[in-house]
Amino acid sequence: MDYASLESSSKWRNLPPPPGFSKSNASSSKAPMKGSGSTATYDELKVKRAWDAALAPVKALPMQAFMLYMSGGGVQIFSMGIVFMLLLTPFKNLVGMNESFAQFAPTNSKNPKALTAVPLQKLVFIACNLLTLGVGLWKCKSMGLLPTGSGDWLAFETRGMVSEISLY
Repeated sequence: MDYASLESSSKWRNLPPPPGFSKSNASSSKAPMKGSGSTATYDELKVKRAWDAALAPVKALPMQAFMLYMSGGGVQIFSMGIVFMLLLTPFKNLVGMNESFAQFAPTNSKNPKALTAVPLQKLVFIACNLLTLGVGLWKCKSMGLLPTGSGDWLAFETRGMVSEISLY
């Protein structure tokens, strides 16, 4: 098919351009201009992306909660794997926190991997990961894997001295 013939067709030539279309903008947007963005808008974009990264664990929480629900309450290999993943992920996230937020540090930052680079986003990131860890611990409690009852600690209790002995 020859697309050049569509251009010369009177059927398509008479159509008005779509709303917001400008021929001058379309031809000049082929090559991006360097230096057009200021560092302030670039830093604002970095802050927005840092907030997205900080809230990422909470955005993943509904899917993880659904996976926990579908795995059931019994102690099987599938449910144990999901719980292990849910408990391990926050620790892995917190260990690599400075590296993951280094790309969002302001351009004038001396040390982008410092804890003070984007502190509020990092605090929210820590809180979100602690929430994920709390959901994992709740699932462990509901599966009976955490020692929460008095019967779980019987091995550590000592017997008291018997005050009387009855011999019949």
